[in-house]
Amino acid sequence: MDKQMIQPIVAAFISSIIAFRAYRKKSLDLSGALAGFIVMTLHIAVNFRFGAMLLVFFFTSSKLTKYGEETKRKLDAEFKEGGQRNWIQVLSNSGIASLLVLVAWKLTGHQDKCLDSKESGSMVYLVGAIIGHYCCCNGDTWSSELGILSDEQPRLITTLKPVRRGTNGGVTKAGLLAAAAAGSVIGLAFVLPGYLITTCSLDVALKQLLVIPISALAGVSGSVIDSLLGATLQFSGFCSVRNKVVEKPGPTVKKISGLSILDNNAVNFVSILLTSALTSVTCSYIF
Repeated sequence: MDKQMIQPIVAAFISSIIAFRAYRKKSLDLSGALAGFIVMTLHIAVNFRFGAMLLVFFFTSSKLTKYGEETKRKLDAEFKEGGQRNWIQVLSNSGIASLLVLVAWKLTGHQDKCLDSKESGSMVYLVGAIIGHYCCCNGDTWSSELGILSDEQPRLITTLKPVRRGTNGGVTKAGLLAAAAAGSVIGLAFVLPGYLITTCSLDVALKQLLVIPISALAGVSGSVIDSLLGATLQFSGFCSVRNKVVEKPGPTVKKISGLSILDNNAVNFVSILLTSALTSVTCSYIF
């Protein structure tokens, strides 16, 4: 049995175990587990490094979502036990990458290559976009989940005025540092397995290390773009009854910032789209 037969079987096996455990631990609801199974199987079946980035994002974000739950329960009006995600949230965080993975599969099948425009410029664009996608997702998650726990007073990114914790568009130094670290982890998840499963010249192999700082910048960029959209196009207000920051206007809600144009999933989608494009272009210039 050749690799083209084995890899999809391995992908489905690994994905089924992870999706089932995520459902049992309430990281995903049933619809999220089913969507996650499909997305994970696709990524791993096409390219192990695509799968590695997705799994690093999923596991680290799930762990951080559960970290400090008692504090988050008091501050977050949309708090869910275990950070349980549904199929919409799964696809908003993986839909664009999944489409790009399908295009990559169409171009190269299961063959993995180093990033090198001389060999394949189109693959550099595609892989750069996928890296940017998960750096944005991970950066936004780490900065949000750790930033809300910081003792530092958040400041609205558009005005730098102090705002309540949990306000869309509120940023902290800790949150931005977390986003950089989150992007770096995605970069490592792409680069390190590559040295085991790809073959390229020494100079090209060493150049792959530049993916890590690029990923750190992508994590920060994704978090900043998300914050800018959150501060301007996503409503934030303080509810005097619930004593929490909420995302919908109401008679007991005093507006803090933003317009009711985008919800959180839409903000994530636009942030991912822009960060993916920026990272793709950056990789095309560097590699």
